[in-house]
Amino acid sequence: MKNITKTVIIALSVILWGCELDEEPIGLITKDQISSEPTASTITSSVNSTYQLLSSTLNIVGNWAWDDGQVTKNDFILQDIAAGDMNKKWNPDGDQAWMDEIAAFNFTSMNGAFNGAWSYDYEGISRANQAIATLENTEVVSTTSLTEEERSRLLGEAYFLRAFYYFDLVNLFGDVPLLTEPLEDFEAAYEVSERAPKQEVLNLISDDLESAANLLPMGKYSSPSEPWRVSLGAAKAMQAKLALYQEEWNTVISHIEELQSWGYYSLNDHYFDAFDVSKEFQEDEVIFAYDHQEQQNPGKGNGLAALMGWGFVAPTDDFKAAFEEGDPRLLYTVESDEQSVHKLLGTTDGRYKGNDDSPGNRVYIRYADVLLWKAEALIETGEVEAGLEIIDQIRVRAENTPALDGTSTSLAKVSGEGYSQEKALEILRHERRLELGFESHRFNDLRRWGIAEEVLTEMGKNFQDYNYLYPIPQGEIDKSGGQIEQNPGY
Repeated sequence: MKNITKTVIIALSVILWGCELDEEPIGLITKDQISSEPTASTITSSVNSTYQLLSSTLNIVGNWAWDDGQVTKNDFILQDIAAGDMNKKWNPDGDQAWMDEIAAFNFTSMNGAFNGAWSYDYEGISRANQAIATLENTEVVSTTSLTEEERSRLLGEAYFLRAFYYFDLVNLFGDVPLLTEPLEDFEAAYEVSERAPKQEVLNLISDDLESAANLLPMGKYSSPSEPWRVSLGAAKAMQAKLALYQEEWNTVISHIEELQSWGYYSLNDHYFDAFDVSKEFQEDEVIFAYDHQEQQNPGKGNGLAALMGWGFVAPTDDFKAAFEEGDPRLLYTVESDEQSVHKLLGTTDGRYKGNDDSPGNRVYIRYADVLLWKAEALIETGEVEAGLEIIDQIRVRAENTPALDGTSTSLAKVSGEGYSQEKALEILRHERRLELGFESHRFNDLRRWGIAEEVLTEMGKNFQDYNYLYPIPQGEIDKSGGQIEQNPGY
C-alpha cells in the first residue's frame, strides 16, 4: 500500500522543498516523489507537517531565497507593512528592496512577497490533501494502531488547516486553483492549474470547517498533551471569521455565541499574557497559535526574531500616532526606545531579538479578535450599543493592564454616548488597529471594509483600485503555460 505523504520527508529530514517549489507546477508535491508503508506515526507526522507552513521558522521552503520571498512567512509584509502600520526597518536602507515596493504599492507580479505567500499556502494545502486522503482511507488506517478517536481528530485538524490556507489565498489573490486531492504526477498538476471562482473556493472552506467542527472533540484543547493542535474552538472561530468576511452578520453572531457558551475562552486580565512566552497554553485568550519551540531538530524556532535582530520590523509614525496617550498596548506591541517588538518576541526584555530559535508563538486567533468580530456584526445589524459595550470590554482590559513605563491612564468609554452606526463602525475599525497591531490583520481589514484606497492614499501610498487583490506570482503563470490568468491591472 502507498501512503504518499510529504511528512515522511520531514521524518527522514530530507529537505526537498527549495528548488522544487521553483520548478514544479504551482508548487506541488506529487505522489511519485515519495511512498511508504503507513503507520500511526507517519500518518500523525503527515498532519503535523501540515502545520509547519504556519510557522515563522526560517527556510521552511527555499534556502535563504530572499528574492523568492521564502526565507520566512510573509504575512507581516503583505498585511502590516502594506497597511502602513509597519516599516521594513528601523533605519531605512536598500536591503530587501522588494519589501519597500510592497509598502509603497509600487510592485509587479515578479515581487517575491507574492511568490512566498503562494508557496507557503499551496505547500500547506498539498500536505493537507495527502493527510486527508490517507485518513479517509479506512482500509489503510485499519492496518495501523490509530484509534478511531485519533483518526477523527487528525482528520478534523487536516480539514481545518486546508481551509485556513485557502482562506489566506482567496483574500490575497481572489480566484485561485482549487486542489483537493493528491496529484498522481506533474501532468496532473497542469490539468488543475487554472483558477477556480472565489465562491467555489469559499464553499470548500465552509465545507472543510464544518467537517472539522464535526470531527474535533469537545474541549478547550483537542489534545491536552499537545495544546497547539487545532481545537473545536479554532474551527468554530474560523466559521465565524468566514461569515464575517462574507458579511453574514447573524451567522457571525450565532457562531460566536456558540463558542462563548462553551466557556473555554475569556480576555486575560493582562493584555500581554496572550503573547508572553512564559504563559503559552496557560492563559485563556489564545484560540489558535503556531507553537514555536527552542532546540528542536528540525528547528521550530521563531525565525522572525532573527530578522528583528537585523533591524527589520519597526512601527510607522502613523501607527504610533493612532494610540491615545498612555494606552499601554502601544509599548507592549513595540517599544521604540529599545527598538523591540515585544508582541512578536514574546517578552518585554528583548532577550530573543536576533535569535532564530526563539520560542515566541505566532498567534493567529485570540478571543479579543473574536469579540471584535461580534461587536462589528452587532453594529452592522443595528445593535450599536451592544457592539460598543463589547469594545469597552477590550478597552477596560487595556486600561487595567499595568503600563510598561509605569504610567497610568484612563481610556474613554465608547458606549452610552449615543453614537450613530456610522460613528460606531469608525470606532470599531480604529479599535481593531490598536488591539491587533502587528498581528497581520490590518490590510485584510482595510480590504474587506472597502476603505483601503481612502486610508492608504491619505498615507501617501500609491494604492490603486486593482490593489484590492494582489497579483498572481508571474512564475506560477509561466509554469502553468498561461492557464492561470493574471489579476486585472498587473
